[in-house]
Amino acid sequence: MIISASRRTDIPAFYSNWFINRARAGYCTVPNPFNRDQISRISLRPADVEVIVFWTRNSKPLMRHLGELDGQGYRYYFQFTVMANPRVLDPYSPTIKESIRTFKALSDRIGPKRVIWRYDPIVLSNLTDPAFHREKFATIAKELKGHTNRTVISIVDIYKSITARMRRLESSGLRLLSPQGPDLTDIVRSLSEIAGTYEMNLVSCAEEIDPQPLGVNRGKCVDDELIAKEFGLKVAPKKDPHQRAACGCIISKDIGLYDTCPYNCVYCYATRSFAAVERNRARHDPKSPSLIGRYEAKSAQRSLWGLIE
Repeated sequence: MIISASRRTDIPAFYSNWFINRARAGYCTVPNPFNRDQISRISLRPADVEVIVFWTRNSKPLMRHLGELDGQGYRYYFQFTVMANPRVLDPYSPTIKESIRTFKALSDRIGPKRVIWRYDPIVLSNLTDPAFHREKFATIAKELKGHTNRTVISIVDIYKSITARMRRLESSGLRLLSPQGPDLTDIVRSLSEIAGTYEMNLVSCAEEIDPQPLGVNRGKCVDDELIAKEFGLKVAPKKDPHQRAACGCIISKDIGLYDTCPYNCVYCYATRSFAAVERNRARHDPKSPSLIGRYEAKSAQRSLWGLIE
């Protein structure tokens, strides 16, 4: 079983104590995001976990626990986002300087092949046009040379749940640009060339367009080939049916919950309400089996306290 920790929130940055407590306990519970009366008990025993994929913008809080994870025999790698968006888009994300420092420290600790740089999602706007992204991507790539050999890009998808948030940005002077046509082609090709300059393989994440004519391969964030090369494990290569059609990831179990990441990135599909994030964060207990509230899986019933809102 592969554990995803997590597409839905930043567990390394904000819930590292909870995660290590659950690893010590050997399990966690995860309510179904669409039916909270359905609760899954997911084993985190090293014998049951093939690999953990961590998703983060700041691995530092979890890094103090890596020695313990190594000692227990866990295998893991990181999908690490480093971007340089204006604060109107990323109000609370770490600065480039902080992100690069942490990224390098993690890479030095576990090796560059196990730390994948994510430059995504790319928001095209009058404030973040193709020239902006080429400049920022090149700046970060130069700093990360030798500390990773793969970088992932994607173009932002404007889901219904975030449309109103994006439209409200117009009052701040941000106007979205359509990610179509020559601009899209040019930026993808440019980023691929920059990545190559700094000895990185650029791959796409869940893009409908075929990026290969632009020098970019389709990527898998939960990647059976990477797992085989890095850990010598042969895992089932079956595509995860719960992800988008264009997503190439193989099957994993996600242990995060929506509306729990306080970075408050305006474009984030996993945060439907900033107010809900604040309420949910207040209900977090690092000793609970579930990330928010107290969901027990014994009788598949919700506890009467700490309900997710």
